[in-house]
Amino acid sequence: MEKLLKNLIIVESPTKAKTIKNFLDKSYTVIASKGHIRDLPQSSFGIKIEGQKFIPEYRVSKDHTAVVKEIKDLAKEATQVFIATDEDREGEAIGFHIATAIGKDPQKLPRIVFHEITKHAITHALENPRNIDMSSVDAQQARRLLDRIVGYKLSPLLSSKIQKGLSAGRVQSSTLKIVVDREKEIQAFRAEEFWSIDALFNKTIEATLVEFEGSKIEKMTISAGEKAREIQAKLQTEAFHVSSMEKKERESAPSPAFMTSTLQQSASSALGYSPKKTMMLAQTLYEGVKTHQGVQGIITYMRTDSLNIAKEAIEAARKQIVTDYGKAYLPEKPRFYANKSKGAQEAHEAIRPTILEFTPAIASAYLKPDELKLYALIYNRFLASQMNNARFESQTLLFQSQSGVFKAIGRKLLFDGFYKAYGDNDKDKLLPDLTLNESVTLSKLEANQHFTEPPSRYSEASLIKKLESLGIGRPSTYAPTISVLSARDYIAIEKKQIVPTEIAFKVTELLEQHFPQIVDSSFTSTMEERLDLIAENQEDWQAILWEFYEPFNAQISKGKTGIESQKVVIFTGEMCPECGKELVKRKGRFGEFIACSTYPTCKYTQNLSKKAVAPKEKVKLDVPCPECGGDILERVSRRGKFYGCGNYPKCNFVSNHQPTSKKCPECGYIMSKRELRKKEVHECIKCKFKEEA
Repeated sequence: MEKLLKNLIIVESPTKAKTIKNFLDKSYTVIASKGHIRDLPQSSFGIKIEGQKFIPEYRVSKDHTAVVKEIKDLAKEATQVFIATDEDREGEAIGFHIATAIGKDPQKLPRIVFHEITKHAITHALENPRNIDMSSVDAQQARRLLDRIVGYKLSPLLSSKIQKGLSAGRVQSSTLKIVVDREKEIQAFRAEEFWSIDALFNKTIEATLVEFEGSKIEKMTISAGEKAREIQAKLQTEAFHVSSMEKKERESAPSPAFMTSTLQQSASSALGYSPKKTMMLAQTLYEGVKTHQGVQGIITYMRTDSLNIAKEAIEAARKQIVTDYGKAYLPEKPRFYANKSKGAQEAHEAIRPTILEFTPAIASAYLKPDELKLYALIYNRFLASQMNNARFESQTLLFQSQSGVFKAIGRKLLFDGFYKAYGDNDKDKLLPDLTLNESVTLSKLEANQHFTEPPSRYSEASLIKKLESLGIGRPSTYAPTISVLSARDYIAIEKKQIVPTEIAFKVTELLEQHFPQIVDSSFTSTMEERLDLIAENQEDWQAILWEFYEPFNAQISKGKTGIESQKVVIFTGEMCPECGKELVKRKGRFGEFIACSTYPTCKYTQNLSKKAVAPKEKVKLDVPCPECGGDILERVSRRGKFYGCGNYPKCNFVSNHQPTSKKCPECGYIMSKRELRKKEVHECIKCKFKEEA
């Protein structure tokens, strides 16, 4: 029997691996790298700088050692190894690192790409492999090294000048400034009074005053109640008639299929999902779920800034529209949408369903409730994008008296068009049929007081929209950026609004003064554009890194001595039990704690999770220090109890277990007392000889 050729396909996700395996025969093995297998080290800078060249010191992480060995072993036996990571810069870089880690030439391994995980897409990809795009890899490396340089150099400086645990980043810090600036606008806002004159004609028609004594009345025209009541009193006595009737037919066009940012925004407003939740659910739908046709991906790749749609998908949508809604809802020609976002990767597709016959109605039997809601949103938006415009009639009536003119606006839907796919339309606001110059009855006339409102705080969705408009970040960074700001306590999300914390103002202020480029949205946007140029092989990633690094590193050096400490403390109004001075609340590496305001003179501290207790007296043992003969004291550190010489730092004797006067029979040093396997033993502090106590 002829031995089957072994083909190895490497992807990132176990779910993705499982789904792809369903479409292939036994000659294919599919394995997941489980994300990035190599990255810069966590415990060090991880970048060598030689001259003007940056050399990243990538390491295989401990939790990926086993999977790398498994992939290596499988690759040795395989006739062909395919890299099948996601088709974006991050996926390209993961593929590069996988190839390097298993000892293969990244530029020689066949690379397959697909926008959807279906049998047709996988088969087509295997028939049309390409090589790893090293320009995209370089763009990702540039981004990773830039972020490491900023984070590694700037974060410790913030921690030393303001408080421990702070961080900074290219995208993170410019995003934070946007949030802080909006809060400053809100704080500086002063409400202005204005009045409107509102009427009800013929008991049903609502209208607003738009002209009085020949002058236009706009939002802020009437600023005082006295003036408003004067106008009201005069109009109250006058007779009104229909002076103008206008009907215009208008059309409303559908929106394009979703890209990452618009999906996150719509899911937030329509479903109440956070961007993080939206992306987790979309990942599941992309990688594979149970359907009426077996397990497969039911949406295209969800990290995209493209509005392009495959020709085959458009044709399938047009057929589905006729089947579901009839020919009246189908435009003569397919719709195509232009992408307005900076640096959009047009090779990708918008987010769309992969199997149109898998309707939300059918999907309801297979998907979890939250998955179904998001899928229905994607499905209906895609179908709607290829449907006819909605048509409606706008109606405008003007009611005139000797002194004033009131306007009433109505709307009547003539043809629902793409609204049909959405399932809910705007309600008609119909105006009654009247004739020109017809007299109307003034049923009610009110002078209503209003106040201008401050700018609204950003929601997660509106912040993402803002970042997209400014060109800050890319589809893969929106949700993680907001998550980082929240995790660092820079922002709080209250009633779906993003509120900056006190520390956010401090950090932003310091960065504005000393590192303005880090919080400058135009700088961040320009850097994103240059990263795009690297991906297009139009810029040298090493040159861009050096261009940024040299002045930035000089700023860091200057800041270490030139920036005054701005440590944030909150006075509690309580007195220190040790010295009587006022206690303050501080933030440390492990959260908030109470400390004496005179630190380091008084070292009293109190954990906020516990009741205040006076510091313990140091316990002295009856055993002399074996090194200098001094007292051995019981001490407590963050890691727990230990024993050390009272003459520290002159004497460095220390033991994790309680010293005793007993001598070791092997070396003559003192032994400690400890519990081992539920038995009490004596253990030599020096040679570790043990015996039962």
